[in-house]
Amino acid sequence: MMGKRRKNNLQLTFNILPVDEKATRLAVEDYLEIVRQYRQIGFVRREAAITQSYSYREHQSTNTISKQTEEIAIFNVDKEAKFKAKDELLELAMSKLSSIQREVIQRSYLDDEGEFDYIIAGELHMSDRRLREIKQAALDTLAGMLHLTVFIKNSVQTSSVV
Repeated sequence: MMGKRRKNNLQLTFNILPVDEKATRLAVEDYLEIVRQYRQIGFVRREAAITQSYSYREHQSTNTISKQTEEIAIFNVDKEAKFKAKDELLELAMSKLSSIQREVIQRSYLDDEGEFDYIIAGELHMSDRRLREIKQAALDTLAGMLHLTVFIKNSVQTSSVV
């Protein structure tokens, strides 16, 4: 007796807008790569270049000056907060996946050394095709939860009226 397959409850069963699946997958993979790098090396802060000696510089007629240290400090705080928010949002989204989907995404994209699909499939005792189905379902779910779904803008829907 075979067990019932569970469908992911978060997937929509209808398509109102056509989804660009390739662009959506790339967007999710880019997001996962950013979070992986942040988790692995953290955020590398920018530093101000300090001038060794003072040199007089004529200002333009606007009298604007460069605020290099201020701009760098703002960049560092904002960028680090952005990475941290992405990491927390991904953790929340990953917690909503099934355990097998979570493991496949973790091993494929978030571990320090991403494993090949055939190795993951062998270790999880499943076929390559089943692994790809699980991975695609997980990526689709993450795309929806992370608001990364890319829709086709120029879809022409023809309908004939008689």
